[in-house]
Amino acid sequence: MIMNKFISFLFVVLSAAVLRAQAPATYVNPFIGTTNYGATYPGAVVPHGMVSVVPFNVTPHKGNEYSNTDSWCSNPYVYNNEWMTGFTHVNLSGVGCPELGSIVVMPTSGELNVDVDQYGTTLSDEKAYPGFYSAKLNRYNIDAEVTATMRSGISRFTFPEGKANILVDLGHGLTNESGAHIKRVSENEIEGYKLMGTFCYNPQAVMPVYFVVRIKRDALQSGYWKFQQRLAGARHNWSATSDTYKLYTKYNKELSGEKIGAYFSFDAEAGEQVEVQVGVSYVSIENARENLDAEQTNLSFEQIKEQAFNTWNDALKVIEVEGGSDDDKTMFYTALYHLLLHPNVLQDVNGQYPAMESDAILSVDNQNRYTVFSLWDTYRTVHPLISLLYPNKQLDMVRSMVDMYKESGWLPKWEIYSRESHVMEGDPALIVIADTYRRGLTDFDVETAYEAMLKHANTTDGNFIRHDNAFYLENHYIPFLKDYDNSVSQALELYVADYNLALMANEMGDKATYKKAYQRSMGYKKYFDKDHKLLRPLEKDGSFMEGFDPLQGENFKPVHGFHEGTSWQYSFAVPHDIKGLTRLMGGKHKFVHQLNKCFRDSLFDMSNEPDMGYPYLFNYADGEEWRTQKQVHDCIRRYYKNAPDGLPGNDDTGTLSAWLIYSMMGIYPVCPGDMNYTLSSPVFDKVTIHLNKDVYQQDKIVIEADRKSPNDIYIKDIEVNNRPYNRYFITHQDLIKLGHIKYKLGATPKL
Repeated sequence: MIMNKFISFLFVVLSAAVLRAQAPATYVNPFIGTTNYGATYPGAVVPHGMVSVVPFNVTPHKGNEYSNTDSWCSNPYVYNNEWMTGFTHVNLSGVGCPELGSIVVMPTSGELNVDVDQYGTTLSDEKAYPGFYSAKLNRYNIDAEVTATMRSGISRFTFPEGKANILVDLGHGLTNESGAHIKRVSENEIEGYKLMGTFCYNPQAVMPVYFVVRIKRDALQSGYWKFQQRLAGARHNWSATSDTYKLYTKYNKELSGEKIGAYFSFDAEAGEQVEVQVGVSYVSIENARENLDAEQTNLSFEQIKEQAFNTWNDALKVIEVEGGSDDDKTMFYTALYHLLLHPNVLQDVNGQYPAMESDAILSVDNQNRYTVFSLWDTYRTVHPLISLLYPNKQLDMVRSMVDMYKESGWLPKWEIYSRESHVMEGDPALIVIADTYRRGLTDFDVETAYEAMLKHANTTDGNFIRHDNAFYLENHYIPFLKDYDNSVSQALELYVADYNLALMANEMGDKATYKKAYQRSMGYKKYFDKDHKLLRPLEKDGSFMEGFDPLQGENFKPVHGFHEGTSWQYSFAVPHDIKGLTRLMGGKHKFVHQLNKCFRDSLFDMSNEPDMGYPYLFNYADGEEWRTQKQVHDCIRRYYKNAPDGLPGNDDTGTLSAWLIYSMMGIYPVCPGDMNYTLSSPVFDKVTIHLNKDVYQQDKIVIEADRKSPNDIYIKDIEVNNRPYNRYFITHQDLIKLGHIKYKLGATPKL
């Protein structure tokens, strides 16, 4: 079955290639990243959509006939899984912990069966493009098509003749929370809510998602179900004998529970098409219905599908690429597509949204309130890139972050639907705010933002974000204390945050804060072990931790001092002071030798964020820039491809995709906050970035490559605005103002 599915996938890709024109959305392959733990999905969604309609296939069949082939599923769909149990309507893309993946709609034919362990099916003939997904549900001979608006989804199911059913399952999904409520409104409409949360096992990050489900058909029989255990035995000696699903065929009021759902049954004619509409809100049922009515009334399925595709195409037009292969274009535009899945719009059509860390309902006007801020990941590539390509979106994202501070007293770290999950290390909001401001995007409440940054940096007792702050403020490092210890990782993230605080303080004229924050940001030097030429955990007294093993650790296993990586994968993660690190290592040649060892000895991990900038660090060593060009192209070709396993690991809400976008264009922001891009050779012959002229006062940036062969990856000469350019760095301001980079490339390095 897997081989047949893969052949079908190739047919779809090849057929799409024949039809491709200039529309960038036609190059997108939503199946990229759907295996190899990329954690993306192929379902229907619009840019930053609150709703995504996604085939759910990560529930194993009890008989193990179609069990999962990936051992860890933080996403609703894995390409090489086969047992599908419905279409979810709230989902995350590329994350490392399971969450959402709920409000599941499943069509079936034949006798009604509401047991999720029994009613699943295999899929075939899967197709996906921006805003649309379709497949055949083999067991039931049902053709399923789905598309979406910003806050609602619509599915169209084509049934065979005979008994047909539509199930709305609130009992399974990816969330770690349980519990739901459902109410029948009419013969063809239900409403309710599902409890979500505990993302990455934070028990406080809990929220409800409200929904309205409407079946566009009359003459329906409907009812509820609830999972329950049957108990038998004498009094005081109860024991479970079997599990079952109780059907409620006449009770039509309200139902609450952990594993509940509703069904709609009818007699279908051959080829009959039935549409299912789902509206969602994080505020109320009434808002979910208003969202659905506002975004779908008087629109057909085909119109919504076309509208979604056009919305994507307009968003992706911001960059035009010429040259390269079709696979290159597909990889590039799919990465741009993945960039725009998160953060998500949170407010309803009436402007209402749930406040950060409270039960209050607030409202916005004339801007978007965003949610799902995976900031430890996204500060590195996503937000700098959105600032360049979509500056008004980035401004709304920063405004959302500042509003979160106003509502809760703290900026976000890893926020999800107005709850802080406390995932990963550091204080990344400071980095995003400073980087955005320094790129000239200053139309937000800067004074309040800076106030929040100072609170994060200076609060000792009860610091919601910097839990080790008292010791850190005094000593400028965090000590090793226990086996599952992330002390060095935490400190390294704080150094980058404090460097950005220093930059922001300088912008604000706060010289005292600038001096203190900058001094703290240099604390990484305390961790440097000159014998290993690596960073090594410190005891509380400042001495090196005993038993240090620089190779110790893999993802999700205990590593002394480091989170999801080894010392090798963190020791160059001081992007704000690469020149200082070079001096610590003994100069340029020893720095290059140590950095090159990462790649030569397979110590580099492209799938995780701390070392993703390593390929570009050779540009800091004069005469060694060719190594950056070599390693960047090697990473592109080794870790990315036009296939379901085409991402090297969790996309982390677009972070790995943004790395690819930058790298295929030939520029990269090594240190957010620092306005220098470093340069490498682009994949394409010509890249045109269409700028927002109202923001940047220029209309485009053009990056060109003069090459004889695709294998010409080494830079021979650089021109900027038709003048020779002898540096491998260019500032954000100069890139926009001058607007034209041209590379002359060859097949051998320039030594």
